[in-house]
Amino acid sequence: MQEVLALSLQSMQQDMQRLDRIGVNLANALTPGFKREVVATQAVDAGAMSFAGVVDRLNARQVSQSGVAPAMFAPSLVRPDLRPGTLKSTGQSLDVALASSGYFEVATETGPAYTRQGNFHVDARGRLVTAQGHPVMGKGGEIFLKSATPVIDAAGNVYDAQPGGSSPADASNTQQAVAQIKIVEFEDKAAAQRIGDGLTSVGSDSVLAMKDADVQLKQGYLENSNVNAMQEMVQMIQTMRHFESVQKIALGYDEMTGQAIRKLGELS
Repeated sequence: MQEVLALSLQSMQQDMQRLDRIGVNLANALTPGFKREVVATQAVDAGAMSFAGVVDRLNARQVSQSGVAPAMFAPSLVRPDLRPGTLKSTGQSLDVALASSGYFEVATETGPAYTRQGNFHVDARGRLVTAQGHPVMGKGGEIFLKSATPVIDAAGNVYDAQPGGSSPADASNTQQAVAQIKIVEFEDKAAAQRIGDGLTSVGSDSVLAMKDADVQLKQGYLENSNVNAMQEMVQMIQTMRHFESVQKIALGYDEMTGQAIRKLGELS
């Protein structure tokens, strides 16, 4: 009957991981473009589990490259919720929101990365960069601007604004775009991995450039996080109650086993 303790231990481990993800979601409820993470559990073969085996797997944390643990232990799977967030108006020329699917491509020290956080600014070299200073990539490379108030149309074409400002339509009629922001999508969304600072990494084979007709940028807007604080709080309470219930099962089983051992000792 060690399967009871093994299942209880794994269930509590999954609840702890779910609480950890809920905490991350709540901490980023106001982060532009943040996508909440959800924890999904995998089916396990209770008959093939043992308490000692689960403890060994938890201590060793041996998970294969495919994201599936070795036999007898199946950890929770953490997956991002890719539903878009609502848009909020900021009125800032360098704030850009994606009203469609896709990601901005940025250059980092470790290679290309991708984000939906569009709170950009111009650095000392005149480059369009993210809040962390990573250059935003255009279809022709890094984007250099002479003005801190450019005009950006729905397809991502960037125009240096005329004195007094211009609308996207006026800018496209009076001057040539200095660059076009590169928007990509992932062929295999499950392969995307978060690397911090709102950035996502994925293999180059999964990156596809989006067609201009499919891109919808909105200048002067930012995408809100898709975290619903009330929903996360409800899930946190449910997870805590579930953890407490499973803990009681484990304690009750341990007490029952102890009583059985004592009875056998009295009869022997």
